[in-house]
Order: sequence, then structure tokens, then C-alpha cells
Amino acid sequence: MKLTGVQLRRISMPLVSPFRTSFGTQTTRELLLVGVVGDDVEGWGECVAMADPLYSPEYLDAAADVLRRFLVPAVRAAGSVTAPDVARVLSPFKGHQMAKAALEMAVLDAELRTGGRSFARELGAVHDRVPCGVSVGIMDSIPQLLDAVGGYLDEGYVRIKLKIEPGWDVEPVRAVRERFGDDVLLQVDANTAYSVGDARHLARLDPFDLLLIEQPLDEDDILGHAELARQITTPVCLDESITSARAAAAAIRLDACRIVNIKPGRVGGYLEARRIHDVCVAHGVPVWCGGMLETGLGRAANVALAALPGFTLPGDTSGSGRYYAADITEPFVLRDGHLDVPTGPGLGVVPVPDRLDEVTTSIEWLPG
Repeated sequence: MKLTGVQLRRISMPLVSPFRTSFGTQTTRELLLVGVVGDDVEGWGECVAMADPLYSPEYLDAAADVLRRFLVPAVRAAGSVTAPDVARVLSPFKGHQMAKAALEMAVLDAELRTGGRSFARELGAVHDRVPCGVSVGIMDSIPQLLDAVGGYLDEGYVRIKLKIEPGWDVEPVRAVRERFGDDVLLQVDANTAYSVGDARHLARLDPFDLLLIEQPLDEDDILGHAELARQITTPVCLDESITSARAAAAAIRLDACRIVNIKPGRVGGYLEARRIHDVCVAHGVPVWCGGMLETGLGRAANVALAALPGFTLPGDTSGSGRYYAADITEPFVLRDGHLDVPTGPGLGVVPVPDRLDEVTTSIEWLPG
């Protein structure tokens, strides 16, 4: 397709409850949507960067700037492009994976709509519904945590992920196991909050039969993760460290992880996410799909990705109501612990105009 216009739309989505991790607390999700127009069709992408550079070096103002000044002009100058062309065209620009992913996602959505093909079909999905887990933030107290976990289990979520940090790790996990039993699929996410010197402390989580501990150390500490993996029995899963298929292959070769969390925004897009999936499948490493508090647009694409054969663990593909009282698309609703994979052209969902307008804080049009 040849771009005739690109829209950068900032939106602000209040969360149904505060979401606290080791790097901060969110009460509102600020997001950047990328809308592309070309060949009489529109496509949408979602940039998952946060407002501040806390989870990663990327942040929303920088994403908008690099899209405006470099990425969109590069795709425009390339003339007629397909979605697989986008990564090649943008490769001279270092980093900015989340901004690149949003633009590629929008082009792919438009391209697939033109051809009447779905994200799931294009990526190679083999399932029409996917099991869903839920991510539970750090709470003010253990009773509050137990109430939250109990509520999510009652809703039907098939896996619980607890955010942890030093001072909030062993006891919360112990309390959840004691209250809800060993049959609950349970994992923890540290978001880089520990060092390899904490190995003995983290080994205290081993008796709780966790599915995994996610990203315990800094993202660039691959050797540290390999050392930690030798000292604990809980499987180490990498998240922030996995930025590409090449990074995934290296981490697996170094025995730095036994499981991989794939976040398409973090790795530059859904096509690279599929390549990471393929690398992990070739090495017998299970993968699951992480979440970044996406709207229904990003959630639709994540659910399609999670329907690939290597995604053997429930992901953070929660229903819309987990985070938002009202989504910008028709809501994703949990049924028997699963979400249906959209089958319509492209993402299979579109923004609801009135709802989108309600949460929009700015719109900028760039020439195509």
C-alpha cells in the first residue's frame, strides 16, 4: 500500500483500579494510536510505550516525535510498501521498537483488510480461542491481594501472575498458595527488581511450585540470569531481555531462560514476534504473550498471536474489563477462562467512534 495520510492520536484511559509494579503505580493509561490511510483503506496500530521511561527507554512523547520526524517520512519515501517491508525500511533508525511496532501494526491491519485476511490467519494461528491469565499488581496488604486474586479466579481466569519486588515476594506468594491451593497456575513477575546476589532469597520461592519467575534481573544481565537459573528450581522467564529473535536465540543458548514472554511492541512488531515464536519452538522453549494494558486494538492482535502453536502457557490477554470500564472497541469478554480469536479482516475490530472521541486528548495528521 501507499500511505496517503497518517494520524497520531493520543488517548487517556482511566484504569478500573490502580496497577502497581516494581517501577511505579498507574491509575490512567496514556496511549498513542497510529492510524494509517492508503489505497482507500484504514489501519490501526497501538504504541505500548508508557508516559515515562520506566519499563523501557521508550516513552510516548519520544515515540510520537520519532514517528513524526523519521519513521513515517521513511515509509512515505519508500512508496508502495507491504507490512514486511516496514521493518527493513525503518532499520537504519536505531531502537524505538515500540514506535516501529505501532506503525508496522497499522500497515499490516490496513493490508490485511484490503485482502480480507485476519491477523490470526496471517500469523499462523491454530486455535480459535486462547486461555487467559491475569496480572495482579502489588497491593497495600495481603488481605487486599487475596481478595483480588479470589475475584479473578471467580471470573474464570486460568492463571494468576503476581507482581513482586523486594519486600513483597515470598509472603504474598505463600498467602496465595495457602488460600487457593496448589492447583492454581501461579507465576511471579519482578520487572528487573532484583540482582543475582538475591539468588538465595529468590530460592525461597521454589517450594511454591511456580510456573516461572519473570525477568528477575536487569534486562542486559543475560549472564546473571544464567547464573540465577542454576541456583533456583523455579523456571526463569525472560521478558525485557528479549528484544528480537536473535536475542531470544542467544538467551536460550546461554541457558538464561527456560520460558520466553513475547511482547510484540517490545520487539518491534508482530512479524518479529512470530519469528521469536519460531525460534523458541525450534528449541523446545514454551512462550506466552505478555500484555501492556492495551486497548481492544492491541488486545485483538495479542489474542491472534497467542493462538499460534508455541503459545502453550496462558498469557496476559485479559478481558477488557480487567483494566477499563469501557474499551475503545467492542469489549473482549472472558468466557470459560478464554477469549475468542477475532476472525474478521485485519485486527477484526475497529474503534467505536464515540468512545474513541471521549478518550482522545490530541490528534495530529501527518502527510502521506
